[in-house]
Amino acid sequence: MVKRYSSENPDPIDIHVGQRVRTRRNLLSMSQEKLAEALGITFQQVQKYENGVNRVSSSRLYNIAKIMGVSIDYFFEGFGESPSTPALRAAEDKSNALKDGGDVMNSRETINLVRHYYAIEDSAVRKKVLEMIKSLS
Repeated sequence: MVKRYSSENPDPIDIHVGQRVRTRRNLLSMSQEKLAEALGITFQQVQKYENGVNRVSSSRLYNIAKIMGVSIDYFFEGFGESPSTPALRAAEDKSNALKDGGDVMNSRETINLVRHYYAIEDSAVRKKVLEMIKSLS
């Protein structure tokens, strides 16, 4: 039996792609409004994409990738090698975990930390900051 997905029960792939859109947008310090304007849509539509409620069409995903300076592959990274049953199950588990408690890699704090870390131009200083963080943890 084929599982049906709806706005109340979005497809795990749509959730994953939406999370990757949100993560990249935040790393670029881009608002939903700015992305929406560049795409010629409303920011509410961007919200729906990011939440996995609405699917991103292939042409829209292509345009998002161009705007954000990444390849289309970026949006599927971490999902799995193929849309096999175990990968879908893993994505569903991940989406349920996000609903229950959140994902540290998609938190604002993590995104800000990464953004500011890579803003350090001197690679030697970046390495020292990394070592300091490691020693504190």
